[in-house]
Amino acid sequence: MVTGAPAKMLDRRDELTPMLAQYVDLAEAYDDCVLLFRVGDFYKSFCDTADEVARVCELTRIEREDSTGTYTACGIPVDNAPKYLERLLDAEYRVALADQVEDPDEASGLVDRAVTQILTPGTVVEEELLAAGTNTYVAAVARGDADGTAEQPRGDGAPGTAGTAADDDARFGFAYVDVSTGECAATAGSAAAVEAELARTAPAELLVGPGVDADRFGDAVGDAAVAAGADEQFGADAAGAVLDRYAAADRFGDAETRAAGAVLSYAEWSSGGDELGHVSRVRRYDPRQSLGLDATALRGLELFENRAPSGETLFDTVDETRCALGRRRLRAWLRRPLVDRGRIEARHDAVDALAARPLVREAVRERLSAAYDLERLVGRVSRGRADARDLRSLHETLAVVPDLRAELADVDALADLREALDPLGDLRDRIDEAVVEEPPQELTEGGVIRDGFDDDLDEVRATAREGREWVADLEAAERDRTGIDNLEVGYNQVHGYYIEVTNGQLDDVPDDYTRRQTLKNSERFYTPELKRREDEILGAEERADGLEYELFCEVRAEVAESAERVQALADALARLDALASLATVAVERDYVRPELGGDDVRIEGGRHPVVERTEPEFVPNDADLPGGTVALITGPNMSGKSTYMRQVALAVVLAQAGSFVPAQAAELPVVDRVFTRVGASDDIAGGESTFMREMRELTDILHDATADSLVLLDEVGRGTATTDGRAIARAAVEFVHDELGATTLFATHYHDLTALADRYDRVRNLHFAATREDGDVTFLHRVRRGAASSSYGVEVADLAGVPERVVARAREFVDADADTAADVADSDSDPDVDEDGDAGGDGVGGSDSALGDDAQRTLSDVAGADADAPSAPGRGAAASGDAAAGDELRAAERDVLAALRGVDVAETTPIEALNRLSDLQRRLPDESAKPSAAGDASRPDGTDETGGDDG
Repeated sequence: MVTGAPAKMLDRRDELTPMLAQYVDLAEAYDDCVLLFRVGDFYKSFCDTADEVARVCELTRIEREDSTGTYTACGIPVDNAPKYLERLLDAEYRVALADQVEDPDEASGLVDRAVTQILTPGTVVEEELLAAGTNTYVAAVARGDADGTAEQPRGDGAPGTAGTAADDDARFGFAYVDVSTGECAATAGSAAAVEAELARTAPAELLVGPGVDADRFGDAVGDAAVAAGADEQFGADAAGAVLDRYAAADRFGDAETRAAGAVLSYAEWSSGGDELGHVSRVRRYDPRQSLGLDATALRGLELFENRAPSGETLFDTVDETRCALGRRRLRAWLRRPLVDRGRIEARHDAVDALAARPLVREAVRERLSAAYDLERLVGRVSRGRADARDLRSLHETLAVVPDLRAELADVDALADLREALDPLGDLRDRIDEAVVEEPPQELTEGGVIRDGFDDDLDEVRATAREGREWVADLEAAERDRTGIDNLEVGYNQVHGYYIEVTNGQLDDVPDDYTRRQTLKNSERFYTPELKRREDEILGAEERADGLEYELFCEVRAEVAESAERVQALADALARLDALASLATVAVERDYVRPELGGDDVRIEGGRHPVVERTEPEFVPNDADLPGGTVALITGPNMSGKSTYMRQVALAVVLAQAGSFVPAQAAELPVVDRVFTRVGASDDIAGGESTFMREMRELTDILHDATADSLVLLDEVGRGTATTDGRAIARAAVEFVHDELGATTLFATHYHDLTALADRYDRVRNLHFAATREDGDVTFLHRVRRGAASSSYGVEVADLAGVPERVVARAREFVDADADTAADVADSDSDPDVDEDGDAGGDGVGGSDSALGDDAQRTLSDVAGADADAPSAPGRGAAASGDAAAGDELRAAERDVLAALRGVDVAETTPIEALNRLSDLQRRLPDESAKPSAAGDASRPDGTDETGGDDG
């Protein structure tokens, strides 16, 4: 990434023209930015920087030649700059804009320039570069310890890993700020806790302090532009001093102070070094006060990002907001659903009240559609960048507040919110009496302040107006005085006021006319009185423009002093819009208010809120999961297992965000976290396979879930050998059941795991039904009690369009495996054979014993042996020597074989199998008291044929 002063220019600094020398000086001063240097109607860059800008912005480079040499240059049109600035920011550049700050020097003609604005991916405030209804955050992560000093990294935490022991023990600070709205918050915790907050906040830019490795936070960093912050910004003293300007730093811990101070310092730098007056409430928060959703859960549940490029997300589905304020608030509610039952039910009460009053709800929404983005507007006001149109927008928003209060007068559930809707009548009146209804865009060209607002302005305007009226009357008066009937009076910016006479009547021009300009067919003149009036008019207009600008700045400053009141109103409008959106969705899509507080998940006729919008024939399903249940879900691919699991989780997320849920009835617990292990992905750059990624996700769940969590596990153990995968899946089920006690939905194709429902009280089987008729499979998308009989894998392959030859061959393998299974064990006692005659197992006819393949083969081989099979060579001689002993051995073998046939392989754990084998061995007669069964009888002298000792 090329930034700083071009080396070619630095080497010849003393030879450069004054303008290029100015460019080099600014480029050196802002060496971590791409400097765009205003030259006329373009922002220019030179040399290596020009090459980079041309590449990113897809612009043409030119060669600039002067007395000092030839330099590559690239220009961005000022009028179209936002388009190209956005490309540079998307490429993670910081951009410094150098503008002309004064008129050209009369002697040298050089225009003084200075950097007036710094743009970074996380600190942009220009409306053209900001997405409506979203936040743009810059965040910082700082590392601290008990003695308040920043630690240096210890150990090597690979990307995506749980981190080093040092990371696990350290305390990290995390802070973020939206410079456009003034929102700022900070927290502290373990590396894992900060990783989760990073994912939920999704900053556009991330600063990392000393001792912090951004790779440690893996997927949570997302698309953020990551940069190492200046060490001094993260120092305890420096950060504390900055934070103290916005909040009492002593209320924050060491790590929080470092992070908050650093991110605010960076935001100030990007804003030209000025304090951010609209950042008036730096909030310290505890992540445990909201439902935990890490990066994996956000991605797996598709809350804000759908895997399909054109796919809808949960946020898209419930977003019926009418203004940018409400859209940002609804997004925040879904990112951080509540865990306090009282606060959740207060939102439900409000949604219920609005849903029950359609006239009130629609009136509220109609008025909210006229509300401007007050958070960003007050940010521009506080930074001194708001224009007259911004103040009129504020006035228009304030004008709807009394109507909103009137609409909510009888809605008891929204009484507190109604009181928070401060009309700010004094501010509204002040703007109205000061600023015209339709002001011009430019503040310095006049026409902004109303007549009657200021006596001095009125007097100056009167002078200018009287002068213009005199000029307007001059044309008729001069025609009468001179007799020149085509005489005209006009004005242009170069020559001022003039009297124009055509060449044919120049002989009639009076002596008091002084020539001002010669044209092809006419001459222009002025008179002493016209000149005096001109000076009077232009002077008055210039004074009026300057006075208007001063008055406007005073009014803008008054608005800035009320920034906190405006922000409080913005907060109330945002909440009202979000609640009205949820109420609208509840009514239009038949959502129901959930009952909260129990331990169980009970949903009647539940639906997936996103899928039902694109699938008109969506099939609702019930969920009945007592607290701590592990539901093993089996059934065919494409039958709806993943959709079902997600819709249960989304019901919980929606409910705790304050929304009603897509169902006929719902009773839900208040959970602390939602964990997901669904979908497949890999990290090629990080050197991780899909299976490794899945195991890392499983690791996080098994470490962090509690009895109050909701866990979704989809196809745990796939991607490796069947034996290993099945073992991991079973062990995970047992751990969740025995150790965590979390309510869990566990989808699997390891059908033998369904036997766990008979062993564990809180494990139950669910399956998705399918029917098979004439070789065709129909998926019913209905969840039912019990285990599935088949996964219908070959049928799904056929539906997907796999060549018929491959499908037919696959069916042959399935049939062969089924025949083998039938030969190995008595099908009447084999619990893995389903009603269709297909072996359950892995869905293709194989026996999926929990013992593992090797142990299963051992038991099957022994159990399949025939007690009456012919003896091996030499065995008959031994038996004839001791018939009684042989009969005893055969009787014991028959007993052992009978016992083996009675073993329920699917219900036997590896350790139980070993114990059973040991017991069966003990039941056989002592080999030392019997003839050798190997066919080589011992010699009478006690030695065998090899000469070894007997026994």
